[in-house]
Amino acid sequence: MAHANARLTVHGRLLLVRRVRSDGRPVAHVAKELGVSRQCAHRWVARYDAEGPAGLLDRSSRPHSTPTRTSAEAEQRVLAARAQHRRGPAWLGAECGVPERTVTRVLRRHDVPRLAECDPLTGDRIRASKTTAVRYERARPGELIHMDVKKIGRIPDGGGWRAHGRQMGSTAAKKKARIGFDYVHSAVDDHSRLAYSEVLPDEKGSTCAAFLARAAASFRAAGITTVERVMTDNHWSYTRSADMTSVLHDLGARHVLIKPHCPWQNGNVERFNRTLQAEWAYRQVFTSNAERTAALVPWLEHYNNERAHHALKGAVPASRLPVSPT
Repeated sequence: MAHANARLTVHGRLLLVRRVRSDGRPVAHVAKELGVSRQCAHRWVARYDAEGPAGLLDRSSRPHSTPTRTSAEAEQRVLAARAQHRRGPAWLGAECGVPERTVTRVLRRHDVPRLAECDPLTGDRIRASKTTAVRYERARPGELIHMDVKKIGRIPDGGGWRAHGRQMGSTAAKKKARIGFDYVHSAVDDHSRLAYSEVLPDEKGSTCAAFLARAAASFRAAGITTVERVMTDNHWSYTRSADMTSVLHDLGARHVLIKPHCPWQNGNVERFNRTLQAEWAYRQVFTSNAERTAALVPWLEHYNNERAHHALKGAVPASRLPVSPT
């Protein structure tokens, strides 16, 4: 693989050498044709003369020596102190006589987990690391649908504390009131980012399955005729529901589960949930639960057809659909 900033590939370098050596053309002319400097062209010709075709292969940019690099002994002191004391770079730097930023680089170089990921008593890694998160995008609509549920508190009639202030919960009766929650079920297409959401009373398996069927129908009406995979977390309503299995079978879709305790692997719908809260649920003051629920469909229309999406380089989800929605 060529270096990221290389002007010529190995094939281009060989072409340069052939035009100079076999065709007998001036180096300056060939360099101009291939868009490189004369010095660069002379360098490749000289390497070919000295080493043959092997001289045209990429070489490591790493220097032959790094006199200022932290010594192996100092790195071992840092690693031993970290294992023994389980302290951060600032403390380790002062203890080992090494700059704090150097300590950080040493720990990363040796793949030492962050303290937040470790058991404070034993030092063993007990939490998953986000290094498993890989940015990707499916090639076509319907290849992967992300699905999740977001729980939000219901709004009492007349408005809650956002409308009337924190004193809404000042009395004993109001503190004991059980308003309950709404469950916002969402499905997001990985390629187009087209989204579909509903406010439902629970997150039971039958409810999730029925939602998926309606989401698939909505996507089908938008031009996504086939759902190949559905990605969810490991909640029992997805993994232990016969209704969910039946709907997936009817769709001909494969169920993809994320790694436990790694919600970022289902990041598209998780990020959509955050946008949903910021731009729909909490953007304005609602005086009733019904009012907020009624505002969801217009907001989804705006999200899918008008709102510029950063991951789509400013385009809207509808622009990536195979057939424009009618």
